Order: sequence, then C-alpha cells, then structure tokens
Amino acid sequence: MTETNADTSVISDRATMRAISQDELGGPEVLHEVELPVPKPGPSQILVRVHAAGMNPTDWKHRGHRAFLPAPPFVLGWDVSGVVESVGIGVTLFKPGDEVFGMLPYPFGVGVHAEFVLAPTRAFVPKPEGIDHVQAGAIPLAALTAWQALVDTAAMAEGDRVLIHAAAGGVGHLAVQIAKARGAYVIGTASAPKHDFVRDLGADEVIDYREVDFAETAQDIDIVLDTIGGEYQPRSLQTMRRGGILVSTIPIPLEGMSEQAAAQEMRIENILVEADHAGMTAIADLVETGQLRASIAGTFPLEEAARAHEELQTNRTAGKLVLTVV
Repeated sequence: MTETNADTSVISDRATMRAISQDELGGPEVLHEVELPVPKPGPSQILVRVHAAGMNPTDWKHRGHRAFLPAPPFVLGWDVSGVVESVGIGVTLFKPGDEVFGMLPYPFGVGVHAEFVLAPTRAFVPKPEGIDHVQAGAIPLAALTAWQALVDTAAMAEGDRVLIHAAAGGVGHLAVQIAKARGAYVIGTASAPKHDFVRDLGADEVIDYREVDFAETAQDIDIVLDTIGGEYQPRSLQTMRRGGILVSTIPIPLEGMSEQAAAQEMRIENILVEADHAGMTAIADLVETGQLRASIAGTFPLEEAARAHEELQTNRTAGKLVLTVV
C-alpha cells in the first residue's frame, strides 16, 4: 500500500477488495467471500476503508427474504466505522485519513460487509475519539432508529414515561440510554437474566415479560417503542395514557391498529430508519459525553459472517454483534 498525507485524494492504490456476498436468498450458508473491484467516489461521495461493521436483524432478514433489496447477488450491511480512503468532487467535510462512522442510506444504500464501502458524505460524522471502531460500528443504525422514533417522531420530553420493549436488544439498549439522557422515566421489558443489564443502562423499572403482563404493570405511558410487533401493539395501547404515541420499528402497520388507537385518542406511527447527518451528530455528542455506549455481545472477523448471522438470528443477544474487517 502506498501511503500519503491526509490532504491528498487517496491513501492506497488497492484495485480489489474482499466482501461477503450471496447469489441466492437463504440461510447463513448462502454467504460466501468474493473479490470485488474497489469502487471510486463520485461527486459528494467518500470511500471508507471499513474497520468494523455492525450487525442488525435487518441483515439476516434481507439475506433470507427479498424485502426491500433487488434480487441477489448483493453485499449486506449498513452500519460502519472506518477511515476515509478517498473523496469525490465537492467533498469538504472529510479528508483521507479521517476516522468516521455512520449508516448507509437505508434500505438501498447497502454493502458495508466488505473491506471498502462507497457512501454519501453526509451519511457520516467524525468518530468520537473516546471509542474504538468496534464500538462505533455497533452504534449508527440502532441508535438512529431509537433517536428517530423517540426524539423526531414521538417528540419525547423531560419527564415523559417511556416503555421500551426488548430493552436489552440492539435498538432497545440504546433507546434506554437516549431516553434517560433526555430526562425520561424509562420502563423496559426484558427476560429476567437481562434485568441487571437493562438497569445498568439507566432503566427505572424492568418488567419480566415472561412472568408478568406488562399491559397491567406499566401504566400512564406517554411513549411506547415497539420493536416486536404483533400482539405487543394492542397490549401496549392498554398501558398508554390519552394522547400517547406508540412508535413501531415494524414498517407494515398491523391491520386496524391505527383506528383502534385513534378511538382511544392515541396515535401509532411505523418507522423506517433513515440516514441522517443531524441525528448522527446528536448521537456522536451523546457518545462524547459518556451518555451513550453500545454493549458489544460479540465480534466476528469478516470471513466468519455466516457464523455471525447464525448467532444474530437466535434473537438472544444482549447488545450488538460486530464484524471486524481491519
């Protein structure tokens, strides 16, 4: 590799890169390593050398089902932390050598499970100096989902009572911290073995959903963050006060739920996460001030992406799984 100083347009002269691809939909076994050309940035784009790539349920769901993406072959992954390799025309925010983290535009801006990735400049912000790439790579998609649900959509305010389902999960454990940082009273649902973990995140109450009916235990809720869907939604309405809002990360509305909520003077919104420079800046600020940190449930080298998918698909991890590339 030929190295130059940070104010040049490129750091290395690599022509090809390793990536994890698939030629068909299916289980983890369809994933395999391929050699692809290193892309070149166009106007308002940066090329990032990937150091760490966060894993999210949407990865295995797209691996096995067509969902939003076109037919394979494709390279999965949206979360990334790395170093700017080169920049396109008109880019002023970053120079080669800068450490950055962010999320590719969801869902079609995909492909971070590789050694390099091309992305719009403003999908990224500077990586906070106090965390490493693994920690940074775990944060963007899940934290942006929580931020856009609680802050942008629900307009969460200090003192609001917030119920967060799957509070130990990838989105949930970051949502707990974001809600606490903004002065909310947080109630989380989690299995009993994960209660200490959720309390350590700052939750005021934790409900064992296996043993207790959260619909009876949690009351006067202003905001519900639902990452599960199904019967959790009508049951969550039973916890909410008039004027409350349920924000679900399940993009397809449950039939009749909006009408049921409206009849009780409540509201339901279904959210898909979006690349968001302002949101990433706010998240980076929380990281810098020590109010937000991802819990790393495990790391896997890029070539073991299939094994990471197997672990992710169990839905038993507390926190995030991350692929390490450099």
